[in-house]
Amino acid sequence: MGNAAFSAEQMILIGGTGRNRGKTVLAEELIRRFKDRFPVVGLKVTTVAHAGGICPRGGDGCGACAITEKYVLTEESEGSLATLPAGCSNKDTARLLRAGAERVFWLRSLRSALDEGYLAVLEKIPQKALVIGESNSLREVVEPGCFIMVGSGPEEQVKPSAARVLSLAQIKVESPITAEGLQTLLAKIHIEHTADGQVQVRFAG
Repeated sequence: MGNAAFSAEQMILIGGTGRNRGKTVLAEELIRRFKDRFPVVGLKVTTVAHAGGICPRGGDGCGACAITEKYVLTEESEGSLATLPAGCSNKDTARLLRAGAERVFWLRSLRSALDEGYLAVLEKIPQKALVIGESNSLREVVEPGCFIMVGSGPEEQVKPSAARVLSLAQIKVESPITAEGLQTLLAKIHIEHTADGQVQVRFAG
């Protein structure tokens, strides 16, 4: 497990080398593929360096930078979408819900408290669910069953959160993800129920 504090064999974790690489598109596809075989929980993790900060993208942003606690964990619902400001990244969680996830959570956390935030997530997630998550930083504290990194090619500038965990990715896919690329990716992921009914994800590539 290396330096990761937690093992999460029931999780497929998706990272991205930059913004708008297609992490949520891939998460939606995976949810649609597996929702009829397993109960699926979606998870989005957003980390910030300091509490009460100002959004570097301007405006109100998604609210992650403005947290005043170590972490904030919220659950998505269909009704909450109407109250979100334009451009809010929490719309990603609504997309995961609409793709077929039974429950979807958004963890906003200080990087220094990510392990505490993840413990709060564990209290909410059913033990026998498949978890499909979006985050680079979460890979620093969690070892998932499979970690996928979505990028746009060898010449791109990789953001720091991705650079720290890029070498840990078992599968690297190029954005935009094609139907052929998706099939190749799916062939490298094996998911099954263990004898006690737990979901186990394995990289089979």
